[in-house]
Amino acid sequence: MKPGRYNARAQRGVAVVTALLLATLAVTVVASLFWRQQLQVRSIDNLRLQLQKQWVLRGALDWARLILREDGRNSLIDSLDEPWATPLAPTRLDQYVAPGISSGDAGNALLSGAIEDAQGRFNLMNLVNLSDLAKQDRINQAALQGFTRLLGALRLDTAMAKLIAQAMAEAESAAQQPRNGIRRPISFVQLDDLLAVPGCTPLMIKTMRPHTVILPAPTPININTASAEVLAAGVSGLSLADAIAITSSRRQAAFQNAAEFIKRLPDTAKGLDVGSVSVTTRYFLVNGAVTIRNAKLEIQALVERQPTTTRLLWVKAL
Repeated sequence: MKPGRYNARAQRGVAVVTALLLATLAVTVVASLFWRQQLQVRSIDNLRLQLQKQWVLRGALDWARLILREDGRNSLIDSLDEPWATPLAPTRLDQYVAPGISSGDAGNALLSGAIEDAQGRFNLMNLVNLSDLAKQDRINQAALQGFTRLLGALRLDTAMAKLIAQAMAEAESAAQQPRNGIRRPISFVQLDDLLAVPGCTPLMIKTMRPHTVILPAPTPININTASAEVLAAGVSGLSLADAIAITSSRRQAAFQNAAEFIKRLPDTAKGLDVGSVSVTTRYFLVNGAVTIRNAKLEIQALVERQPTTTRLLWVKAL
């Protein structure tokens, strides 16, 4: 074979390999660009879904506040047979969209929620003597005994009651003492904040959650909405069995005042402090969940009902 023909074939081989390499490179670049584009599209779509879920839940939260505001204007007591206490079963929002109006993904959202009486739970802020933070006895002993009973009923370590009370009292005392003219924020706002207390575990908080709450100020227990465990904890001398009987009987008729409640108490619990119970509520927990496609968002909010309006105190994602 002549050298010229060999060189020509070699050059053609190199050209073919080069062309193949360039084609492979071009395909790789295009594929990479396409992948990045798809990633950006999915990212934008996820962000849009997140914003839509937040928008739906914000609307539901505003609706819940309206219900509570109207209930406060028209009802003298708060009980579990009122409209606000009826949970919203999973509902498709497109049922409320007028025909012919496109609502996008938000219209196909599945919304559920419920309003809970926060004062139907044991308020851990009751453990603190807010008026005596500068003194030695910063813990409300009656509330501490009640909290101890509650932990016992929930089969939790009762020794944690005093540890939590001390931690909350110390946090409140620190919050009341200005530093450079500025008061420090309260450390305990939600139950999850108790994880800062040595010995308090996520499992303990999970067990306590249905029965306890941390509110901005001490509050009486609403005897129309509290569970049997909370009633037995809040009323000295009231056994869990008697508390269950009371919660069962109030289904027929809610308490109109504290005097009616006291009449139903056994003789062992007749020394009740009337100021520690109530038939009205100031604080409510609003729970909401929305699902759009396969994406779900759950929130919980604390709402304070005032005489003529409502105030949103905090919102957290669950």
